[in-house]
Amino acid sequence: MTLSTQFLAISFPEIDPIIFQIGPFAIRWYALAYIAGLVIGWRLMMWLARKPGSNVTDKQVDDFLIWATLGVILGGRLGYVLFYKPAYFLANPMEIFMVWHGGMSFHGGILGVTIATIIYTRILKISLMSFADLLAIVTPIGLFFGRLANFINGELYGRPTDVAWAVIFPGGGDMPRHPSQIYEALCEGALLFVIMLVMRKTRFAEKPGFLAGIFLVGYALARSFVELFRQPDAYLGFLIGGFTMGQLLSLPMIVIGLWLICRATPAKA
Repeated sequence: MTLSTQFLAISFPEIDPIIFQIGPFAIRWYALAYIAGLVIGWRLMMWLARKPGSNVTDKQVDDFLIWATLGVILGGRLGYVLFYKPAYFLANPMEIFMVWHGGMSFHGGILGVTIATIIYTRILKISLMSFADLLAIVTPIGLFFGRLANFINGELYGRPTDVAWAVIFPGGGDMPRHPSQIYEALCEGALLFVIMLVMRKTRFAEKPGFLAGIFLVGYALARSFVELFRQPDAYLGFLIGGFTMGQLLSLPMIVIGLWLICRATPAKA
C-alpha cells in the first residue's frame, strides 16, 4: 500500500453508535435500524395485503408483527451463537443474552422468521407460501437499514483495497478497506428490493412461493458476491475451499430458492 493511496483513502466518519443516552438507558443506531426495518416492512406488507387478489388480509399481517420481531431477534442471536462463535458462548453462556454487545446473524434471523411464519400460518390456517411471498418483498428494507447500522458501528468492514472510495475503519488498522457494509446495503437491500417489486408484477408472481424463491436466490447471490470484498471474521477466517461462513450458509438458500421457483413456475406444454 503506497503512501499516496493511504492519503486518498476516506477517513471513517466519527458517528457515535449511541444516538442518545439517559443514565443506563441508551438508544443505538443498530436498534433503530431494526425498528425501522420492522415498522416500514410491516406497513408496506399491510398495504400489499390490501391489493386485489391478495390471499392475505391486512389484519393477518398486523397481528404478525410481534411474531416477526421475536423471530428476527431470537433467530438472529441464536444463529450468531451457533454459526459463528459456539465455543465462546459455550464457555460464556450468560453472554448469549447480552445482545447489546452485538452479534446477530441474518441467516439465523431468516430461519427464526421462517419458523414463526410456519407456526403462525398454521394457527390461522392460511397459505404459507402466499404469506412468505409478501414477507419476501419487504425483507430487503430491513437488510438495507441493518447494513447501514453495521457501517455506522464500524463493524463487518471489507478487505484491504486501493479503490478511490476505500475507508480506514477504526478497528481495521491503518489499511484502507472496502466499505462492504455499503455494498451489502445496496445489493442485498436496495437492488434486491427493486428486483422484488419488478418480479411482483410478472405473471409468475401469481404462483405462491415464486417471490419467496426469488428473494432467497437473490439474497444468497448478493451476499456471496459481497463476501468477496468483506473481511472474514477473525475467529473463523476462510473455511472449506476458501469459502467464508456467509457463502456457505447461503448455499442452502440457493437450493431452496430454486426449488420454490421451479415449483411455482408452470411447466411448458
